[in-house]
Amino acid sequence: MMSQTPEQQLLPGLLAACNRAAEAILEIYRREDFGVSEKDDASPLTLADTASHDILIEELARLTPEVPVLSEESGGIDLEERLGWKRLWVVDPLDGTREFIKRNGEFTINVALIENHRPIIGVIAVPVSATVYTGIVGQEARRWTAHNSSTVISTRRPPADPPVVLGSRSHANPRTEAYFKMIGPHDRLSRGSALKFCSVAAGDADLYPRLGPTSEWDTAAGEAIVTAAGGRVWLPDGKPMLYNARTTTLNGDFLVAGDPEYRWPTPPSATR
Repeated sequence: MMSQTPEQQLLPGLLAACNRAAEAILEIYRREDFGVSEKDDASPLTLADTASHDILIEELARLTPEVPVLSEESGGIDLEERLGWKRLWVVDPLDGTREFIKRNGEFTINVALIENHRPIIGVIAVPVSATVYTGIVGQEARRWTAHNSSTVISTRRPPADPPVVLGSRSHANPRTEAYFKMIGPHDRLSRGSALKFCSVAAGDADLYPRLGPTSEWDTAAGEAIVTAAGGRVWLPDGKPMLYNARTTTLNGDFLVAGDPEYRWPTPPSATR
């Protein structure tokens, strides 16, 4: 039997952690009232966000006690200390809280390991379907069912004709609509949360343009999975996305494509 890489050795623990967090999320999801409040930026927060956060922090500390964790629900992390981290977990305990509140099932748990500002492992769990997507950059991407059986996934190359392009379920905007017109004839799908990354990684869609704000915990796991599956994530200027490299954790515009060699049009710039 071939020996496992250090990254592969982490997967069972990551799958178990996400499974435990998913069970906590679903227990709250099934309640008649799951307690919605607002964070300082007016984005919604539920009991499921905080329950998942607490579980993942605990499980990751057990799995890799030497690696710090940056979660969407983290608080009180010193900026200078954070920017000194060369290796860290980036976590979104519940990506797609708006979809959770709508009860449409399109929410995920995102966990990524960052090394030298780039994601090297990504895990995206979909609690409602008991499906998990994993990616180890330079090795492989997989889709897991019921957290025990898995199949290798890969992006679609070349794109379909017409290409399948993904839009956000809750964050559409005029610039994105203008970019869709630049692409020309295409089929469009809408997905919530990090499911858009999963669709590209699995070869179900060809392009996901995001022209609007996201945070590093929204994208790190998805980028690792898409890259491991053979795709590409990049900024409009062609440069890669960097993680834990700036004072802000907000991302700029980016594109996600299944075929890294296909030339998609450059998106329109944001007005200043």
